[in-house]
Amino acid sequence: MKRTTTAIALAGVALLALTACGSGGSDPLSSSSASTGSGGSASAGGGAVVVGSADFSESVLLAEIYAGALKAKGVDASTKTNIGSREIYLKALEDGSVQVVPEYTGALALFYDKSFDKTDPNEVYDALKAALPKNLTVLAKSAAEDNDSIVVTKETAAMLGGVTTLSGLKDKAGTLTLGAPPEFQTRPQGIPGLEKTYGVVFKDYVPLKGQALVQALKNGQVQAANIFSTDPAIAVNGFVTIEDDKKLFGSQNVVPLVAADRAGEVTAALDAVSAKLTTQELTNLLKATDVDKQDPKAVADEWLKAQGLG
Repeated sequence: MKRTTTAIALAGVALLALTACGSGGSDPLSSSSASTGSGGSASAGGGAVVVGSADFSESVLLAEIYAGALKAKGVDASTKTNIGSREIYLKALEDGSVQVVPEYTGALALFYDKSFDKTDPNEVYDALKAALPKNLTVLAKSAAEDNDSIVVTKETAAMLGGVTTLSGLKDKAGTLTLGAPPEFQTRPQGIPGLEKTYGVVFKDYVPLKGQALVQALKNGQVQAANIFSTDPAIAVNGFVTIEDDKKLFGSQNVVPLVAADRAGEVTAALDAVSAKLTTQELTNLLKATDVDKQDPKAVADEWLKAQGLG
């Protein structure tokens, strides 16, 4: 079904979204302007370790946690945050400008294996390790999971008449406009997956992310939104999550993705982080950065000290 073009009334909101960061709402930085500390490009097998991040606040926070844990173990570590989408920061890993990036098991497995369809957390993790190119590896996965979700306001949930699952949304989606990050439009677990797995086709799609997306949902400019499941905006605003009953979004445990030739230097510190990190911990930390507007590095440092890792 051909989707309609975005209404003119939403153009201003969509334009705003092009400069908004992920769930944090900050302007994304280019690689050249991002914080690099004493990092920069490090040679194989030694030297500084640069922890990169995607362009949304959870990834930035995790990068600061990883870098702080490494520094506490005596590693010369720094961060290069807000690099961009997966397609962009993987290139930074390949060219050696970063050595570590926080990732998500299911999404990364699907990136490397387009036929990937596992949902059990351990099976997903094992499949990911097998799918990675030889120059990359993942360390121990954490219990913390952040998944894609489709959420609506309480008012829209009432209008949907008791629909609680994506399967049940099939006959209602044609009346709703979906707001989601730009990459959600083409990724297999995004709009194409919703149509293939559930037969869900929204009336319209607007590329939005971060606070622009949250505001558009609150204001009714979009009626459904793709928001990460750990985003504190869901609880703060009382949004209702539509259950992914066929597990399209899979398992998405937080895991460090590392240049294989640097794994020996960082494994102990980052495995210790993963052992402590839970979904609730991550959600609480994101409330501190996204809602309370605290500095991600300060939040990361405080958490590491509380866990005995700082």
